[in-house]
Amino acid sequence: MNSQHRLETIAYVCIVQQSWTHGQIEGEVRASQYKWRFKWHFKRGRLWVHPALGRALIYEPLERFLEHCDYQLEPGGNYQFTMRAEL
Repeated sequence: MNSQHRLETIAYVCIVQQSWTHGQIEGEVRASQYKWRFKWHFKRGRLWVHPALGRALIYEPLERFLEHCDYQLEPGGNYQFTMRAEL
């Protein structure tokens, strides 16, 4: 598949709350018509994504993004990443 036909979707992340004490970041992520809430426990490496509808589509890309950027994210911040899938 050439690069002109690559399927991609931009996911938009908003950080709602962050606690260094609890090792947790909470936020929202949206991609295409989907929207989810998430909790990332970076001290444990655990991610919760709700609701279940479409969760399988966002879970792994969101987890990779959070693992890569978690210490750079701030409450009230808006971020984005590109997924290698079209939603």
